[in-house]
Order: sequence, then C-alpha cells, then structure tokens
Amino acid sequence: MCDGLRKGTIRAHERTQSSIAVSSDGVNWALFNASPDILTQIKAFPALQPARTIRDTGINAVVLMDSQIDHVTGLFMLREAKQPLKIFCTDMVREDLTTGNPIFNILEHYCKIEWHQILLDGSAFAVPGVDGLKFTPVPIISKAPPYSPHRNDPHEGDNLGMVVDDADGKRLFYSPGLAKIEPQVHALLKSADCLLVDGTCWTDEEMIKQGIAQKTSLSMGHLPQSGAGGMMSILEPLERPRKVLIHINNTNPILNEDGEERSQLAAAGIEVAFDGMQIDL
Repeated sequence: MCDGLRKGTIRAHERTQSSIAVSSDGVNWALFNASPDILTQIKAFPALQPARTIRDTGINAVVLMDSQIDHVTGLFMLREAKQPLKIFCTDMVREDLTTGNPIFNILEHYCKIEWHQILLDGSAFAVPGVDGLKFTPVPIISKAPPYSPHRNDPHEGDNLGMVVDDADGKRLFYSPGLAKIEPQVHALLKSADCLLVDGTCWTDEEMIKQGIAQKTSLSMGHLPQSGAGGMMSILEPLERPRKVLIHINNTNPILNEDGEERSQLAAAGIEVAFDGMQIDL
C-alpha cells in the first residue's frame, strides 16, 4: 500500500502509527499508547499543546494497552516533560519495559516515571485530571512483543482492551490488538456506542503472500478481517455501535479507498480510522 501511495497507483491517505487520545473537556487528555510518530501527531493536533506555560502539554497521562514497539517508542519523545510521566499499565507490561525493552529504566534518567498499576480484577480506574471518564481494563487474547521474556508464555495483562465510559453513559471500547473474540469481549462489542478495534490484516497470510514477512496475522496476535470468524463477520451484525477499524498494517488492502475490500467494509457498516479522526460520543 505504501508503494501504491508513493507511485500514485492507488487512492489512499498517508497514516502515522496507531494511537488515540480521549478527553471530556477538550483540554485534559489521556493518551492511549505512545507511537513512534507521537511528535508528528502532537503537532497535527493543537489541543495536545495548550501552551499555557513553556513546554506545556495537554497529556495528563499515558495508558498503555501492551508493550509493543509501535505503542511505546514514543515515550522517549516525551522525556522532556516537566513532571514525571504518569503511565498506567499492567504489571506484565511494566516487566517488559524494565527488562526486554527497558524504556522505563532509561526514562528515569530524564523526566522519570510515575507508574500506576492497572489491576485486572474488573474494577475501573480514573486518570487524574481527566475528569468525567471512567476506564475499565479488559484482558484479551493477543501476543506479548517478540522481545518480551514471555513471548511464547502468555500471561493475563500482556494485552488489554479498554472500556471508556463518560458521565452521560456513553461508552467506547478500544482494542488495537485482538486475536480472539471471547464471550465477554463480544458482550462489550454489543454494548458499546463506538468501537475502535483491531484492523491489522485483511487475511491471515497476507504478509507471507506479499513477501513482507513469514508471519501470519494470528501468530502476531491479530484476528484478520475477512473469512469465516474474521473481524468483519463479528462486527457486521452489531446494530448499536459505530464500528471503526484501527491499527492497520501497510499490507492491508483496505487502505486502498477504491478497492473491493474497502467496499466490502462499507457495505458492512464498518469504517477505517484515519489520522485526525475525531469521534464525539
């Protein structure tokens, strides 16, 4: 898809790597994942830089859904924060980021880290300063990153989905990685007002067939969209939520806005996330 975009052979839009920010007042934000493109994303979204003081930020905290490279590398770019970075994550993610990829250890030499443990007992938590929003973590089946000491020994807390409820009772379910839709996850998909869920690959073997890598989508912890039991077959029957795919690999043909795969998604009432997308619940 990148090659087609550069050569002008497909109609598509350039995208940075997957991340979202949520707020109840448009001033104070919780950032979900810190992608390698975080500085570009901040520049493109003025609300994250309210400019009240020198080196101000509207980011009150960072919530990590996992410890994947494309979700944590941007933490390095936030190292000049005036206060310790408030980071919410599970103990398994913290272990990865202090051992296999010791980002937390490195940041202790800069802004320092204020770690808040995300518990997996079904309880919700609040992010200080981001008032009016309640966050409920949902353990999901996916994969720890390749560098993780337990890449092939999965633990609860390696990967999360997140329910975000606002004061008006509106609900978002966010999960950029999903390898399997368990019953409790399916119930959340049906009850949400908006879904932002895994759109990594269209088919399980697309990276292999395109000569990109010898990895299937499922082996990386991502349920493909097409085929029996794929993400599209799960999302299409849902009547309540707005359905949006996020975390889309550059091998995925849904990025071609004139392609058959994109047409199939549209017919199923499923959207494709794009940079600058704003969703008001």
